[in-house]
Amino acid sequence: MAKKKKYISQKNDHKLREIGKLILRFMSGNSTKVYNYKQIAEGIDYKNPRQRELVIQALHKLQGDGRIKESEKGKYIINLNIKGTLTGIIDFNQSGNAYVNVEGMEDDIFIHSKNVKDALQGDKVLIVTYTYKGKKMEGSVLEVLERTRTEFVGTLQVVPHKDFGFVVCDKKTINTDIFIPKGKFGGAEDGDKVIVKMTEWRPGDKNPEGEIIQVLGAPGEHETEIHSILAEYGLPYQFPEEVERDADKIDTSISDEEVAKRWDMRGITTFTIDPKDAKDFDDALSIRKLENGNWEIGVHIADVSHYVVPGTILDDEAYQRATSVYLVDRVVPMLPEVLSNDVCSLRPHEDKFTFSAVFELNDNAEIKKQWFGRTVIHSDRRFTYEEAQERIEGKDGDFKEEILILDRLAKIMRQKRIKNGAITFDRSEVRFNLDENNEPIGVYFKISKDSNHLIEEFMLLANKKVSEFVSLNKKGDITQNTFIYRVHDDPDPAKLESLRDFVSTFGYKMDLANTKKVAESLNKLLHDVKGKGEENMIETLAMRSMSKAVYSTEPIGHYGLGFDYYSHFTSPIRRYPDLIAHRLLQHYLDGGKSPNKPELEDKAKHCSSMERLAADAERDSIKYMQVKFMEKHLGETFNGVISGVAEFGFWVEIPENGAEGLIKLRDLVDDSYMYDAKTHAVYGMRHGKKYQLGDQVQIKVVKANLIQKQLDFKIVD
Repeated sequence: MAKKKKYISQKNDHKLREIGKLILRFMSGNSTKVYNYKQIAEGIDYKNPRQRELVIQALHKLQGDGRIKESEKGKYIINLNIKGTLTGIIDFNQSGNAYVNVEGMEDDIFIHSKNVKDALQGDKVLIVTYTYKGKKMEGSVLEVLERTRTEFVGTLQVVPHKDFGFVVCDKKTINTDIFIPKGKFGGAEDGDKVIVKMTEWRPGDKNPEGEIIQVLGAPGEHETEIHSILAEYGLPYQFPEEVERDADKIDTSISDEEVAKRWDMRGITTFTIDPKDAKDFDDALSIRKLENGNWEIGVHIADVSHYVVPGTILDDEAYQRATSVYLVDRVVPMLPEVLSNDVCSLRPHEDKFTFSAVFELNDNAEIKKQWFGRTVIHSDRRFTYEEAQERIEGKDGDFKEEILILDRLAKIMRQKRIKNGAITFDRSEVRFNLDENNEPIGVYFKISKDSNHLIEEFMLLANKKVSEFVSLNKKGDITQNTFIYRVHDDPDPAKLESLRDFVSTFGYKMDLANTKKVAESLNKLLHDVKGKGEENMIETLAMRSMSKAVYSTEPIGHYGLGFDYYSHFTSPIRRYPDLIAHRLLQHYLDGGKSPNKPELEDKAKHCSSMERLAADAERDSIKYMQVKFMEKHLGETFNGVISGVAEFGFWVEIPENGAEGLIKLRDLVDDSYMYDAKTHAVYGMRHGKKYQLGDQVQIKVVKANLIQKQLDFKIVD
């Protein structure tokens, strides 16, 4: 009689898969350890004989699938070279769960908080994935391949009557407290805000171990919180002594020998236009009328590359910082002050070395000639935007005629740019009036006027034309020269469709037929919502539909500006990519060959990454100052607009000061509310009451948490 083939039911197969999942989770706790079946059964709490039999069957199944391997008879180890393992960057949400972004995969992979192992925000991790019928792929962290950081900001909590404590980290995305043993307090006391360095995380330990490397001060104090913001993003707030010494040694003289190598433009009318509180003037404009009736306009940029030389510690420090950071009450510069505010700053009545883009324009703002190279200039006047605006609006004053000519040419260029597909986001930025103790005593909004647009258009012209000069030859053919570009990809079509569907509920139409129609529709939409209740909401959603601009060696164009080639050339005092662009432009002017592209791409990625960190720090400093300002208004009532909606609540912005606070759904006691992502709204289950993005509501300020930088509001009926 033939031997009966063993039948495994679907139910049993599913059961073994579930046990297999538990086994993999347990074994991934220490992916280099070898286990026998008893240790595994113990580890997943399958202890009786029947359960152990199932563990053995599940182990055979995992071995057959290649998920584990038998290192010696009866001993098993995770197979790290299997098909189901992937590498990516982990991103935590507030609940402690995470998603891993894997390059080349459309969807991120969900990781339950139980399966994140010792991974922390931003770490590069190796994960094993599981896919079950009818469910999305999820995974479990096997090991951390690369720590994104080891230093964190938090508050020390000393355990009473013990000689140890824990640092509770500020950011909710860090999913664990850090254990601080005796002798590693670094002078910190209970309740101090500190920087902690994670020293080790032993397998099986719930918490990593660390040591306190810096005491920032008492939570809630101004200097403590500002330094905390910088430390949280790994941004420095002072220069190392050797970098300051290196900067102090620089030859700052305007020597005849160096002037002889440059176009001497000191006799041409030149001035700067900047914010009233600016100290680093990195661009100036010159203007003169030519004999043929055309205008020679010089866009002069501080020649930082003359002073900051590759291979020096000064250059290394500038590259690591990659950008200046603009917090509410201070600037953390990319370059030491002797350079940023003195040597390189194009201050009035001083000779300065510059790198210039000089254009011959006719009265229709058409370029007849262009020239790029090193120059020496002498600024005749320092204008604030307000002073330049006064001359544009008709008030008499020095250099009025020159400013009016530049304004007229700029307006023609701006019109052409919009016609060619540029999108005109013109959002006002919140600013604070501070007293001598950096306390916010007032809030105002920075609004772009003609004088701002004047400078913007000539800077855009220089950035665009420098990029084209390097990338295209005189015939318009592509040169293949390596360069650092500022690129902005096309918007995500799905996000645009979602925006179109949403704005249609307000009566606005969008045409998504092609790139040009999209740009025209967006401009019309932004124009039509001006001054309406839904303006802020629709502008916010439109901006979210856009890609993020980054630095790259691939010239994919700049969608938002409507340019095929675009670079950053005009702010080398505060942006390292501009310094790279200056060096490359001079290299090509000297007839140099195209440099190594992968090396430059790495630098572009680093600069993009640092720019994101700086923007996050700037945003946190604004939130902090808004909370500080609103502390004085606890219990007061304001009119607000719903600015964001989520599963747990919605945010309301107060238009008069830009402060934003959260209303938690659990605090709405009149009904049980459900979130609808499609309509950006929450709905009452019983009474059907709706709170939607853009709705006007009345709120009361109930809580201001300086440490969390968070305001809590309450709806006032």
